[in-house]
Amino acid sequence: MAPNSETSGTSGTAPSPESVARPRPPVPKRVSTERVHHGDVYIDDFAWLADRENPDVRAYLEGQNAYTEALTSDQAATREAVYAEIKAHTQETDMSVPMRRGGYWYYSRTVEGSQYPISCRAPVAGPDDWDAPVLPAADATAPGLPGEAVLLDYNDEAEGHEFFSVGVATVSPDGRLLAYSVDTAGDERFTLRIRDIASGEQVGRAIEDVHYGAEWAPDGRFLFYVRADEAWRPDSVWRHDLQSDADDVLVFREPDEKFSVGVRATRSRRFLVIEAASKLTSEVLVLDGGDPEGEFRVVLPREEGVEYEIEHAVLGGEDRYLVLHNRSGVNFELASVPVDEADDPSAWTVLVPHRDDVRLEYVDAFARTVVLGYRRAGLPRLAMTGTDSTAPRFEEWQPGEELATVSPGSNPEWDSPRLRLGFESFITPTTLLEVDLDSGESRVLKRKTVRDFDVDAYEQAREWVTARDGTSIPVSIVRRRRGRDAIGKDHAGADGGGAEGAGADGTGPVLLYGYGSYEACMDPWFSIPRLSLLDRGVTFAVAHVRGGGEMGRLWYDDGKMLAKKNTFTDFVDVARHLVATGATTARQLVASGGSAGGLLMGAVANLAPELFAGIVADVPFVDPLTSVLDPSLPLTVTEWDEWGDPLHDPDVYRYMKSYSPYENVSAQPYPAILAITSLNDTRVLYTEPAKWVAALQAATTSDEPVLLRTEMSAGHGGVSGRYAQWREVAFEYAWVLHRLGCVPSAPRDH
Repeated sequence: MAPNSETSGTSGTAPSPESVARPRPPVPKRVSTERVHHGDVYIDDFAWLADRENPDVRAYLEGQNAYTEALTSDQAATREAVYAEIKAHTQETDMSVPMRRGGYWYYSRTVEGSQYPISCRAPVAGPDDWDAPVLPAADATAPGLPGEAVLLDYNDEAEGHEFFSVGVATVSPDGRLLAYSVDTAGDERFTLRIRDIASGEQVGRAIEDVHYGAEWAPDGRFLFYVRADEAWRPDSVWRHDLQSDADDVLVFREPDEKFSVGVRATRSRRFLVIEAASKLTSEVLVLDGGDPEGEFRVVLPREEGVEYEIEHAVLGGEDRYLVLHNRSGVNFELASVPVDEADDPSAWTVLVPHRDDVRLEYVDAFARTVVLGYRRAGLPRLAMTGTDSTAPRFEEWQPGEELATVSPGSNPEWDSPRLRLGFESFITPTTLLEVDLDSGESRVLKRKTVRDFDVDAYEQAREWVTARDGTSIPVSIVRRRRGRDAIGKDHAGADGGGAEGAGADGTGPVLLYGYGSYEACMDPWFSIPRLSLLDRGVTFAVAHVRGGGEMGRLWYDDGKMLAKKNTFTDFVDVARHLVATGATTARQLVASGGSAGGLLMGAVANLAPELFAGIVADVPFVDPLTSVLDPSLPLTVTEWDEWGDPLHDPDVYRYMKSYSPYENVSAQPYPAILAITSLNDTRVLYTEPAKWVAALQAATTSDEPVLLRTEMSAGHGGVSGRYAQWREVAFEYAWVLHRLGCVPSAPRDH
């Protein structure tokens, strides 16, 4: 058994001279807290760290920050180099492609030196003006458009706050008012305000403690918004009347603690929609937009295990709902039905039937077209059809690059003759295209400017790895092409450093990323900060493990609840494959994941510590059993459909306890670990990584450092402000590069 952390931070062999000389982590006191469930008694020595009002807790977190800074001080030059590279690749003064809504072009712009964007609008030339005023490259850094009005300068709003985030910003249908919500703590509790755009004055009172989501009624008099309960579950929809001083009206409350609610309007603005959903079941309520004080009515009563969503469309001149549902199969089916018959599934007309190899994901309706999003062979796809017929035929849109992500862009106008689509890959910067719905022709409106970037210098690929149970796991790979210049390898980088790159035998450093929960899909995405890794010879790989949704609903089902361990073993099997095939070595492999992906990191640290030179865990969900046992914590009950209910089911309790990273820390040689958390995170409480790191520091039998970094004024997404975010990612990537030896004379042991 490892020595008590009060007397030693390591165990096993005698410490090296280097480890004796380096600082020691703070040693938290041990206070035995007993947890008893289903006849099992568990003693948690660090449960007291959950009391954030205890000054000893803050002292512990600040002590860990100081320890982390001390052990990474040698990485300061690399941090500055990575930060400088991010800035150098980024066009700091820039603007988005204006988007038409009503009589205005809406856009945002950034200014060099400012942390946050500025939201603006300018008038359209006339009713037939659909040509977005895209600035020529030579004028791309010019501020704004003629007639510009600033709707919201995030920099002004953030003044005096260490953290700033906008939850919603939506303009009333008549274009007069802006409703926006802000969070200045990082806890995702927003204050909602309404501003007169012309005068800049606030209209009425501020509304405190609102959740994400707000929607205007078509008349612009009423605003619907969402509140959350004490566990911060969005549970209710309220109506605010701008012409009345009376209290806001509760229009819907969801009593089932497994369900969360949201409110939106159909694109046609014909209907207001409330959606109530758990992880497994959903229910939709609608209200005619012309009667905002009316009563929402249920489209189809909820049925356990049945998920559906609706969108209003006009097909063949008839008002219909498009219904995306899983009544006919786990991968969903698309049907249509007259709006007055939606509660009768026998009246539904199948447009796209269920298929075992295709997962339908969303449907968007416009006056002239319907867009269907789906995935096949682990990648997102998109198809379109006209609206002349009640039985339209969809045609797949080809992006021209196989390993890519395609999705609808911002298309708020119901009767627009153009459709915007987004496109990106691991090597293609985010691109906005526009399709002419009459001619079918498309053009690029804008591709994100990345300075000093040559797409031909990089390559991407999809590989398949066979897991231990025979399942084929997709793995995405992106790297600098062999033989191309890389920072410090064929020429000096910003830090004058050198990159190991691929060895003579073809091996090289790899950062392996994973998530694998909530049916989330890690589809190809472009990243400017990632270039600092690729240009130093690091290969970036994504293991699309079970629990995600890349391969359809069954892929998700096979990595959740009592099958959750598949997520962890899939990732380990991918890592073993990379080493066994000579792509890398255990000394050149770092793993990374965040939130539920942090749970994955904690699990693989226990399962296969010998496979990794380092592990990065961002806001990691590493004490899942403790959290999911406590219904009073934010979002816990809604999580039972993802992990199971250990409070009432002894089998779930035992299964979760068998993989919980914190409860399975043991005396073994862990690799270097960097855990990053935020004090105000309400999704994964800082307590989880704080306890986990304390346990690891006490148990590990290696001299590899286990570090905790806590952002003291941030939430689940980390710090706010782009420059602060770049600093944060530079800190993390510098740590990764040093672990991989991709800097000059980087020591393998600190």
